[in-house]
Amino acid sequence: MTTVVRRATRWNRPLMFLVSVMALLSVVAVVGILVDPRVLTGAPIWLKPFKFAVSFVLYGATLAWMLSLLPRRSRAVERAVVVIVAVAVVENAWIIGQVVRGQASHFNDSTPLNTALFAAMGAAIMVLFFAHLVIGIVVLIQRIPDRVAATAVGWGLGLSLLGMLAAVPMALPMQDPGIEGIGGAHSVGVPDGGPGLPVVGWSTTGGDLRIGHFVGLHALQALPILAILLSRFATRWDERIRAHLLVVAGGAYGVLTVLLTWQALRGQPLLRPDTTTLAAVAALAVATATATGLVLVRQRRPELALAA
Repeated sequence: MTTVVRRATRWNRPLMFLVSVMALLSVVAVVGILVDPRVLTGAPIWLKPFKFAVSFVLYGATLAWMLSLLPRRSRAVERAVVVIVAVAVVENAWIIGQVVRGQASHFNDSTPLNTALFAAMGAAIMVLFFAHLVIGIVVLIQRIPDRVAATAVGWGLGLSLLGMLAAVPMALPMQDPGIEGIGGAHSVGVPDGGPGLPVVGWSTTGGDLRIGHFVGLHALQALPILAILLSRFATRWDERIRAHLLVVAGGAYGVLTVLLTWQALRGQPLLRPDTTTLAAVAALAVATATATGLVLVRQRRPELALAA
């Protein structure tokens, strides 16, 4: 553990600065949740800053680790990182500022100032999206030497972009609830702020676009974790097979992200899927299991040939 911490101190400094600031902010938000009784859209007013801070801690730390795997430095990556850090800090400062004012930070069209702030943050997030895309392209070009890690990093970066895009429908005209001062919504078919799952707040009575957004974003952690587990516990499989298994997992993960977004757009709660959704999930499970089986069969054939 000490070795890991020492290595982390040498990771990308702007990103580790972001991680430190967001970790401090998450503590501040926890204190706010405990001492500030205000509620906004059915949740403690400090819950959103807490969730965003924790999300950026995970994002910053994971991205810094990924960049530590690159064989050489890249000016394009370093500039993209500075952009990401700047956008993240500004966005979280905006969210906290709105909390202090007792105002919603997202979909708030109640005043010209709130409308302008939300529009500016939307533009900033698009800048972050393209900076993240630049990093993904550089990672693909440079080719991380470890094939398994390279596959996990590539798919993680790509699927997290898909997760960002899954949030776009929240601000489209079709999500306008027709309520004065509100220009978008997380929920589909029901108002925001209704009954929801603990902590995450995902709607239990209608669709919720945050689910696909969340799942897609955290491919950034899920695929590398799977790569680590395969490297640790599946040593009997060679590097090529482990990389192929990651491709299968990445493809399935991407389809799952789209499926969850599709389910939400149909106004369907996560835990109350209809027959169509269950059939789609079953088809995905069968396809994933079949693809996994084919990859493992290809591993076994050379072993049988050598034994013969």
